[in-house]
Amino acid sequence: MPAGGAAGGGTGAALAALDRHRLLAGLQQLVRTPSVTGEERAVLEVAAAQARAAGLHDVVLREYDLAGLRADPEHPGEEAPRTALWNLRARLPGATPGAPVLVLCAHLDVVAPGTVPWPHGSPWSGVVEDGLLHGRGSADMKGGFAAALAALAAVRAAGAVPACAVELLAVSSEEDGGLGAFAALREDDRYAACVIPEPTGFDVVCAQAGAITFTGVVHGVAAHAAHRLEGASAIDRYLPVHAALQALEAEVNAGVAHPLMRALELPYPVSVGRVAAGDWSSSVPDRLEFEGRAPVVVGETVAQARGRVEAAVAGAGAGHVELRWTGGSFGSAETAPDHPLAVLVQRAARAHGTGAQPGRLAGVPWGADMRLFTARGIPTVMCGTAGIRVAHGVDEHVPVADVEALARVFVEVICGFGA
Repeated sequence: MPAGGAAGGGTGAALAALDRHRLLAGLQQLVRTPSVTGEERAVLEVAAAQARAAGLHDVVLREYDLAGLRADPEHPGEEAPRTALWNLRARLPGATPGAPVLVLCAHLDVVAPGTVPWPHGSPWSGVVEDGLLHGRGSADMKGGFAAALAALAAVRAAGAVPACAVELLAVSSEEDGGLGAFAALREDDRYAACVIPEPTGFDVVCAQAGAITFTGVVHGVAAHAAHRLEGASAIDRYLPVHAALQALEAEVNAGVAHPLMRALELPYPVSVGRVAAGDWSSSVPDRLEFEGRAPVVVGETVAQARGRVEAAVAGAGAGHVELRWTGGSFGSAETAPDHPLAVLVQRAARAHGTGAQPGRLAGVPWGADMRLFTARGIPTVMCGTAGIRVAHGVDEHVPVADVEALARVFVEVICGFGA
């Protein structure tokens, strides 16, 4: 087998076969297809057509039984309304029947574009300007999917036959909990390893914190504002709860054990994102509702993380607070930095990635589908373009050079895995 680890044309030929123009046009087509979480079918149909045009095998657009998924005790939670769940699978065969399967998993759902006007007139423009491709989902993570597809197309065009089989998995619902990846793994989890092209700036992410969403209701006693001492303000009762959550953040981030997480400025954030109380300026408010997110420390369970928050809220709420767990439930995940998958991706990122230190081992403070794969014993790392800091903002964009570089990274990984 050639040095690149693939029979036939080998890694060099596959790198030479990368079609930059097709890659860019394909990414623009994906970005120009709106796919806010809950409404992903249209973009998955576009992706399926692209996979067929690239010559991939077994291209299947699949709908899942929502009721069955929601009844599963391991259901990962949802926040966006949806009436259907779709995923896409496509495959490049390996050198031998029964070869180990490497999965490249990308989500194609995106967060809403917001209410502020976008500089190029539309959040779905796909405009390229000064080397940046603009549009919702360009970085998170349609660019990652486009790069993975381009790499598979190049390997096939070069006649290279990797030692492993490679499955390209495009999933829905990552942004609100990971129901798409959950459904796919419930159907088939026979993967030797997984790479997820989240926008990591070519860091090789081996540790991912979890995130859990909560909703709390603080009960007060209503009264006329002129006689407020006869009431009990729900706002006043909430303030100690807020302080307790701030103290919890400080406690969780004191003495972080995991070396990759310890390197972050704030490994495990606790945040309250919404507070609403009262209905009249001259009334003592008798109800306050707050929503936020809390972390799941790498190595602990979701149940342990929830218990920590529940204890902090109960201690500060003096019996006046009800707490519920709502929305997505992202556990934590980790893969050993010296695992052969991590070493392979790190080597490829160093060879082809952009930025000051491509291939740096890292941890991240945000939830992702990574934890659904590692929970099933599938070694998983994340590596992708720059863009995480603009991913959910107005004028999301991705450097075109990064998408091309990521495609080269994936060629190396595809040809090298299992060799």
